[in-house]
Amino acid sequence: MTGSEAGAGRNRLGEETSPYLRQHRENPVHWWGWGPEAFAEAGRSDRPVLLSIGYSSCHWCHVMAHESFEDEAIAAEVNRHFVPVKVDREERPEVDEIYMAFVQAATGAGGWPLTVFLAPDRTPFFGGTYFPPEDRWGRPGFPRVLAGVAAAWADRPNRARMLRSGEGLLERLRAAAQIPGRLAGRGELLTSEVAGQGVRALLRAHDGERGGFGPAPKFPPSRQLLLLLRWHAGEANAARGDSEALGAARLTLERMAAGGLRDQLGGGFHRYSTDAEWLVPHFEKMLYDNALLVPAYLEAHRISGDPGEAEAARAALDWMRREIRSPEGGFFSALDADSEGEEGRFYVWQPAEVEAELGADAPLFAAAYDLRPEGNWEGRTVLRRVAGDEALGERFGLPVGEVREKLAAARRRLLAARARRVRPGLDDKVLLSWNALAISAFARAHRLLGEEAYLREAQAAGTFLLDALRREDGRFLSVRCRGESKLPALLDDHAFLLDALLDLFESDHDESWLAVAEEVADLLDARFAAPDGGFFTTPDDHEPLPVRTRNGYDGALPSGNAVAAGALLRLHRITGASARRDAARGTLAAFLPQAREAPAGFATLLTALLRYTAEPRQIVVSGPRGAAETERALSLLWRTPAAEALVLFADPRETGATRLPMLAGLRETRRGEAEPGLLFYPCRGGTCGLPLDSAEAARDYLTA
Repeated sequence: MTGSEAGAGRNRLGEETSPYLRQHRENPVHWWGWGPEAFAEAGRSDRPVLLSIGYSSCHWCHVMAHESFEDEAIAAEVNRHFVPVKVDREERPEVDEIYMAFVQAATGAGGWPLTVFLAPDRTPFFGGTYFPPEDRWGRPGFPRVLAGVAAAWADRPNRARMLRSGEGLLERLRAAAQIPGRLAGRGELLTSEVAGQGVRALLRAHDGERGGFGPAPKFPPSRQLLLLLRWHAGEANAARGDSEALGAARLTLERMAAGGLRDQLGGGFHRYSTDAEWLVPHFEKMLYDNALLVPAYLEAHRISGDPGEAEAARAALDWMRREIRSPEGGFFSALDADSEGEEGRFYVWQPAEVEAELGADAPLFAAAYDLRPEGNWEGRTVLRRVAGDEALGERFGLPVGEVREKLAAARRRLLAARARRVRPGLDDKVLLSWNALAISAFARAHRLLGEEAYLREAQAAGTFLLDALRREDGRFLSVRCRGESKLPALLDDHAFLLDALLDLFESDHDESWLAVAEEVADLLDARFAAPDGGFFTTPDDHEPLPVRTRNGYDGALPSGNAVAAGALLRLHRITGASARRDAARGTLAAFLPQAREAPAGFATLLTALLRYTAEPRQIVVSGPRGAAETERALSLLWRTPAAEALVLFADPRETGATRLPMLAGLRETRRGEAEPGLLFYPCRGGTCGLPLDSAEAARDYLTA
């Protein structure tokens, strides 16, 4: 071991705040966190970097850690030949994005844990995902990989060939970020035609029996569902709506809510289903999955009025409040898949356990939730709803109302019993981007379900983010954990936050949210905008990385570019600022040719395109703030299933300055009224007509 290696010979992850990195702080591997010091050490010692990327609730990350990173012999080989660097992909998505793209381009597959070997200048030259501790399942064992990479690095001609190959793949990624001229769509007319192609592609892939799109594994397709629902509600289809799009969306929502993907006792949805029936999930629960699914259930409920869709949204929101809410006001990131070293142990049941808790009501519960002696997964039962209340009533000779009451009581008792089990680990970092998604979910739930508690949650989380993750100079940070806020905010942070601030403003009509939204939009323009349209993942003063990426497609999260485009269009419709619409149009045009080639992967962008091409209708509700009649009118209008409708509010008694000239004019019109009643002003493009005198007339205007 060289002197340089000896000086580096310790595990530094105990100095980190990330729960994932701290999970590895006692490994015999001499881990570094991502940073210039690790790469400087690699350069000094002429060793490649072993980059391992994962996240705290990742099952296979735990497996590789136990098999390899906790093994003294394997760790010794890692420490001898490499500078090992651990990255939490949720803290550093911009790093993960680059090296995941490299591995996918090199191998045709990706996933976590991500294992990549880099030169000291950060150039990747070999990579994969999970490697077992010995040759297994057609995969080389990790020791074989380590030995092969070390030998190839020591051979100078081999090293040069590997680095040329890695640099070639990076050049392809850089070229993709430039959006070549052959793809540039800035000169074309933007129409809804590409969105229609995307809808048809989704419907061709739709599983008409079980819901979802394509074979197993099935991830909750929140963005695709919102595209289908928006297409159904769109003005182009207003004569009858697109019933096939609506049916596909609602079937998928129904099957997910009934399946094991959903926690039938505690609410909330797991990460994804390993099978085509939504029965057996990977059991981790992510904040972002739930925050993204809530708007899909809410929108379906707004169209259909189905109480089951509203209940699924409420259950997910209530899980977020109960189990992952930070005492500071935001939301933690995730619950682990494993407890007591076993995946799913916390969630599955045996008949004897249920009988001990429910007694005489156990057979009814078993019939409702697929509880069987042989189990439905590895000898145990993942709860899923397999029989409706009416069928159960007939089978057990009970009124439907009594069936509902008994099952609700059974769920409460089993949830209390489950709470006595060893809980899955909690990832207690707070991420700006994911919290912004949660704020939007709670704010929209307030508008569609009328529950003030949801608005209070959204407001508290919004206030917390602005207090804890905004620097004195107005710039934002992306992560807070263990009382420390850190890391520069990225595109997703800004785009999702802009959308959340607009949801807060539309929910409580407090223009302070709108003021910050305009500041966030200014930061997008000043720090992230590309000259030929769209936004880069990182700001212009970010640390140098091999590629400055720019993407419009949806991954595990919706595309930051697509969310930014949709939010900028919302901001334009509220304020009338044409620059916001121009920036949105440039973003849509930049990625539209790629969306045309693979429309199903650009669902969020296509939803934003439908917003761009729609003719928006606005209603300004003018009357006393907080009055019962005002709240009833707002609730009616918010629940109206009108595509791209905007409901604003103006109290003619308020004299403070407003950022919206349209509202200022309406206030002035009614200023002399001693006790102003409710009026409803129909508006288009910032120009309002003569007032309507009822909420019902305003609703008819929005849906005409």
